[in-house]
Amino acid sequence: MALTKVNACLVMMFYLVITVPPHAEAAITCAGVLSSLSPCIAYVQRGGPVPPSCCDGLSALNNAAPTTPDIQAACTCIKSLVPSIGANPTYVNSLPGICHVNIPYKYSASLDCSTVTR
Repeated sequence: MALTKVNACLVMMFYLVITVPPHAEAAITCAGVLSSLSPCIAYVQRGGPVPPSCCDGLSALNNAAPTTPDIQAACTCIKSLVPSIGANPTYVNSLPGICHVNIPYKYSASLDCSTVTR
């Protein structure tokens, strides 16, 4: 009988280990950020009209980052993507206002994404 309780406890612990994600791990990937924001690339490089698909992608990305680790991961990806695609920081920072999406930080080369909170 005691062995059955031990086995049951071990099974439950194993179940929790494999099914409960770590609390501080972000689900956002840079590939996902790039995919969401790819309709915005022409705008952030050259200005001009913002396509509706850009705002849709920005909104979807913002909704996919409900936690502080998620928003920090997205921030880190954006911080590395902006210079790599030749984006203009002024255009990058204008997107949340144009798209009516509340982003809790403004891009800059000196932005410390570890301090961004949701």
